[in-house]
Amino acid sequence: MLVTNIETIPGKRVTRHLGMVQGNTVRAKHVGRDIMANFKNLFGGELKGYTELLQEARDEAVERMCAQAAAIGANAVLNVRFSTSSITAGAAELFAYGTAVVLESE
Repeated sequence: MLVTNIETIPGKRVTRHLGMVQGNTVRAKHVGRDIMANFKNLFGGELKGYTELLQEARDEAVERMCAQAAAIGANAVLNVRFSTSSITAGAAELFAYGTAVVLESE
Protein backbone atom coordinates (compact mmCIF):
# COMPACT_ATOMS: atom_id res chain seq x y z
CA MET A 1 0.00 0.00 0.00
CA LEU A 2 1.47 3.32 -1.08
CA VAL A 3 0.80 6.05 1.50
CA THR A 4 1.72 9.66 0.77
CA ASN A 5 0.79 13.18 1.76
CA ILE A 6 0.85 14.47 -1.84
CA GLU A 7 -2.19 14.56 -4.13
CA THR A 8 -0.70 12.77 -7.13
CA ILE A 9 2.10 10.33 -7.76
CA PRO A 10 4.48 11.44 -10.52
CA GLY A 11 4.37 8.96 -13.38
CA LYS A 12 1.25 7.21 -12.06
CA ARG A 13 -2.38 7.64 -13.06
CA VAL A 14 -5.32 7.26 -10.70
CA THR A 15 -7.73 4.81 -12.32
CA ARG A 16 -10.33 4.74 -9.53
CA HIS A 17 -11.20 7.10 -6.70
CA LEU A 18 -12.66 5.16 -3.76
CA GLY A 19 -13.23 7.95 -1.25
CA MET A 20 -11.95 8.90 2.15
CA VAL A 21 -10.47 6.32 4.49
CA GLN A 22 -9.50 6.82 8.09
CA GLY A 23 -7.89 5.25 11.10
CA ASN A 24 -7.64 6.38 14.68
CA THR A 25 -6.44 5.44 18.11
CA VAL A 26 -6.92 6.92 21.55
CA ARG A 27 -3.95 6.79 23.88
CA ALA A 28 -3.58 7.64 27.54
CA LYS A 29 -0.51 8.85 29.37
CA HIS A 30 1.53 6.29 31.27
CA VAL A 31 2.46 6.92 34.93
CA GLY A 32 6.12 6.02 34.34
CA ARG A 33 6.31 8.34 31.35
CA ASP A 34 4.62 11.11 33.35
CA ILE A 35 7.23 10.88 36.11
CA MET A 36 10.07 11.14 33.59
CA ALA A 37 8.29 13.97 31.74
CA ASN A 38 7.90 15.96 34.94
CA PHE A 39 11.59 15.44 35.69
CA LYS A 40 12.52 16.61 32.16
CA ASN A 41 10.37 19.70 32.61
CA LEU A 42 12.77 20.81 35.33
CA PHE A 43 15.88 20.50 33.16
CA GLY A 44 14.57 20.65 29.59
CA GLY A 45 15.07 18.29 26.72
CA GLU A 46 13.05 15.87 24.64
CA LEU A 47 10.29 13.93 26.32
CA LYS A 48 11.27 10.61 24.75
CA GLY A 49 8.49 8.63 26.40
CA TYR A 50 5.88 10.89 24.81
CA THR A 51 7.72 10.90 21.48
CA GLU A 52 7.54 7.09 21.45
CA LEU A 53 3.88 7.13 22.50
CA LEU A 54 2.96 9.48 19.66
CA GLN A 55 4.95 7.47 17.11
CA GLU A 56 3.15 4.29 18.19
CA ALA A 57 -0.19 6.11 17.91
CA ARG A 58 0.64 7.41 14.39
CA ASP A 59 1.73 3.95 13.27
CA GLU A 60 -1.46 2.35 14.59
CA ALA A 61 -3.72 5.00 13.04
CA VAL A 62 -1.99 4.62 9.65
CA GLU A 63 -2.20 0.83 9.87
CA ARG A 64 -5.95 1.04 10.51
CA MET A 65 -6.40 3.54 7.68
CA CYS A 66 -4.51 1.25 5.28
CA ALA A 67 -6.59 -1.76 6.37
CA GLN A 68 -9.74 0.18 5.55
CA ALA A 69 -8.30 1.18 2.16
CA ALA A 70 -7.29 -2.41 1.34
CA ALA A 71 -10.76 -3.65 2.29
CA ILE A 72 -12.32 -1.47 -0.43
CA GLY A 73 -9.75 -2.41 -3.06
CA ALA A 74 -7.30 0.50 -2.93
CA ASN A 75 -3.60 0.14 -3.60
CA ALA A 76 -2.72 3.66 -2.43
CA VAL A 77 -3.84 6.37 -0.03
CA LEU A 78 -3.12 9.91 -1.20
CA ASN A 79 -3.17 13.29 0.53
CA VAL A 80 -2.77 11.73 4.00
CA ARG A 81 -3.23 14.05 6.96
CA PHE A 82 -3.08 13.68 10.74
CA SER A 83 -5.20 15.30 13.40
CA THR A 84 -5.14 15.12 17.18
CA SER A 85 -7.73 15.96 19.78
CA SER A 86 -7.95 15.79 23.53
CA ILE A 87 -10.51 13.25 24.70
CA THR A 88 -10.14 13.69 28.45
CA ALA A 89 -7.42 14.70 30.87
CA GLY A 90 -4.46 12.50 30.06
CA ALA A 91 -5.90 10.92 26.87
CA ALA A 92 -5.77 12.02 23.26
CA GLU A 93 -6.96 10.75 19.91
CA LEU A 94 -4.68 10.56 16.90
CA PHE A 95 -6.61 10.45 13.62
CA ALA A 96 -5.16 9.67 10.17
CA TYR A 97 -7.16 10.18 6.98
CA GLY A 98 -6.64 10.29 3.26
CA THR A 99 -8.09 9.45 -0.14
CA ALA A 100 -8.17 5.80 -1.17
CA VAL A 101 -7.39 5.25 -4.85
CA VAL A 102 -6.38 2.60 -7.31
CA LEU A 103 -3.24 3.53 -9.21
CA GLU A 104 -2.49 2.07 -12.62
CA SER A 105 -0.46 -1.08 -12.42
CA GLU A 106 2.89 -1.31 -14.16
